[in-house]
Amino acid sequence: MMDLRETLSVSIDALRANKLRAALTSLGVIIGSASIVLVVTVALTSKKFVISKIEAVGSNVVWAELVRSSEKAQPLSYELTLDDMEAAKNAIPEIVQVAGTSDVQMTVVAQGMVRPVTLIGVTSGYQEIRRLVIFRGRYLDSLDLEARSKTCVITPQLAKRLFGQDDPVGRDLHVGELIFTIIGVFNERVETFGLSDIQSETVLIPFGLIKYYTGVNTLKVLDVQAASPEDVPSVQRRLTELLQGRHPSGAEYHVQTLAAILTAAKDISLALTIVLIVIAFIALLISGIGIMNIMLVTVTERTREIGIRKAIGAARKEIMYQFLTEAFLISGGGAVLGILIGLLVPVVVQFFLPGNLRVPVSSLSVVLAFVVSCSTGLFFGYLPANQAAKLQPIESLRYE
Repeated sequence: MMDLRETLSVSIDALRANKLRAALTSLGVIIGSASIVLVVTVALTSKKFVISKIEAVGSNVVWAELVRSSEKAQPLSYELTLDDMEAAKNAIPEIVQVAGTSDVQMTVVAQGMVRPVTLIGVTSGYQEIRRLVIFRGRYLDSLDLEARSKTCVITPQLAKRLFGQDDPVGRDLHVGELIFTIIGVFNERVETFGLSDIQSETVLIPFGLIKYYTGVNTLKVLDVQAASPEDVPSVQRRLTELLQGRHPSGAEYHVQTLAAILTAAKDISLALTIVLIVIAFIALLISGIGIMNIMLVTVTERTREIGIRKAIGAARKEIMYQFLTEAFLISGGGAVLGILIGLLVPVVVQFFLPGNLRVPVSSLSVVLAFVVSCSTGLFFGYLPANQAAKLQPIESLRYE
């Protein structure tokens, strides 16, 4: 114990004698260890952000569409129907919600203004699956859908085009020969940039009224929601089999999910994390080489000191431990400072981020940064320490 205390005391005194050199040597370790913590934090935050955006659209959603041929008209028996929707809900236990939609391009008239819109007829369950955000008024309830009431909800973009800053709720909207009452303004929870059935200027009406415009009572898209992400592949497979079994053999359906996008996002995040961690390790490697170079210079400068210690009885391993301790203190101190910086940055950045986005800090990254930084210091400090331990007392005492 006394030897350890003495070695630690001598090492600290040596570093105090060269404060600026020790600080500059540990600078690379500070940067490297802070980089590891920040890289993992940024990777986790970006991954969480991307996944939350995708899941907000509906990570458990599976949707089916008829593959339409441009060469010839397809039989009506190929089309998806409300019976398919009910059959899916009853036959596949992993499904917790179903919905169907059908859309048509129309023009609407309000306050003398005419606008082209996407008119979508929706069944019950659509709001639960798509998780639409209602800004004003309310959504279509079960009574509206069952009674086929002439009510509708519209997007904010359409509301602004038609009514400016005025509240559109309660206003009339002429769609063809029918007049609808606007009961709400909605938006997608996550912007899909027109890739979903909902466009920037869209009107949602009860599904029972869409036949007035399309002439048929069929679905364009069948949406189902699985109980959990793990059930999505099974639901996708069983829904495909169900539709193929209920329709003629010539019918072909696209049954799709967001699982591929979710997996791609996770893979990209993982690859980005690995690349950034490699860069952080390179910074630590450079700092380790710096530690080794400075320690080699230190051994040369302190050759006479080493000779005196050996002359008064210091063993070879004590000299080695002294220089290894100095390397450890430089790298360990730098690691602690770097980790503190890496933890402080997310705390500061958190104030500038949206309230619903949290910056997670991985405890594993903290441990990894400390262990790797200290290991780097010890690894690169071994050569100078071993060189110091091998010095002969007589030659060391004669060194000028």
